[in-house]
Amino acid sequence: MRRPAILFLIFLVCLLFTTGCWSRRELNDLAIVAAIGIDRVENKVQVSVQVVDPGEVAAQRASSGRAPVTMYHAKGDTVFEAIRKMTTVTPRKLYFAHLRIFVLSEEVAREGIGKILDLFSRDHEIRTDFFMVVSKGAKAKDVLNVLTPLEKIPATKMFTSLEVSEKSWAPTVAVQLDELITDLVSEGKHAVLTGIRIQGDPQASKGRQNIEQIDAPSFLQYDGIAVFRKDKLVGWLNEDESKGYSDLTDKLKSTVIEIACPSGGRMGVEVIRSKSKVKGQVKNGKPEVEVTVHTEANIADVECEIDLTKTKTIYEIEKKVEQVMKENAKLAVSKAKKLQSDVLGFGDAIHRRDPVYWKKVKKNWNKEFSQVRFKMNVDVKIRRLGTISESFVNKLKE
Repeated sequence: MRRPAILFLIFLVCLLFTTGCWSRRELNDLAIVAAIGIDRVENKVQVSVQVVDPGEVAAQRASSGRAPVTMYHAKGDTVFEAIRKMTTVTPRKLYFAHLRIFVLSEEVAREGIGKILDLFSRDHEIRTDFFMVVSKGAKAKDVLNVLTPLEKIPATKMFTSLEVSEKSWAPTVAVQLDELITDLVSEGKHAVLTGIRIQGDPQASKGRQNIEQIDAPSFLQYDGIAVFRKDKLVGWLNEDESKGYSDLTDKLKSTVIEIACPSGGRMGVEVIRSKSKVKGQVKNGKPEVEVTVHTEANIADVECEIDLTKTKTIYEIEKKVEQVMKENAKLAVSKAKKLQSDVLGFGDAIHRRDPVYWKKVKKNWNKEFSQVRFKMNVDVKIRRLGTISESFVNKLKE
């Protein structure tokens, strides 16, 4: 009799540690937020959220004609106040655990984003795996209003498009919240974010006609890299400067480099992998940085008469690609120095090499950075020519 009694007692004790579903929340009670936008309106923070309509995106269900997402807006003195104010118009409580994209207006970014980000780094419910971008030439609210083809949920389009373009193009960077905050508080490296703009007719983007036509009258496009000093936007890198930034910061995964052929015409070279290493030193009291880049590439597109079977030709192509990469890097360094923003991480390299010198200059690094001597070494190797060595274009002109 003692054994069953002991087992029953153990069972009762285990029940005390069983939490059950005390903190459960039903899906029907939640409004899943896919994107959030922050604007400044009348000296207040305007928060816009893009909420998924589950009934419209569910598989094997005919569409009712409603948009797949719904927008809600509210203003407040703080982001948290604005979000709570939305409960007066939303039928469900906003749920941010599946947030995909965070859009900051350029106006907000220039004023400073540190205070705005505190809630999203502090709240236990919000994951930090969403991407952050800055809207160019439009309010964040307007960016979230654009309906996109192919992807029913615009936030998903923005997330995947940025992810793909960073891997395949280079003048964009997919920055998540943790990385952004790390760069904002770093003394040797400043932060960057990718810009996004509305291309085409902004008015058409607000209606369903934007997804009902073969050629959408408006669409969202990533454009340029936003440069920050501390938590404030101070300028932009253009396409070539953005490519140089990717080259220098070891973010280049793949891109296309166009070069001129000796006999006229152009050819495209596809970078398939690249690795860069930054070394800093202090020489005669002056900071110096040397960046070494090793890049592998393939011949992608030949639109000229050229003999790719010759070793000398391949060598000349490699040197031309190296020159383009060096020029882009110089443009990026020049713009960063002009903006007095070390987004390239040169300060980190100096700090690692000479902590004593860094301790002396770190408080005034923005100005010291403009005096850094910069050297870049690029080694490009062409690995493949494609399925053909000689272009059929040469035979057309025979």
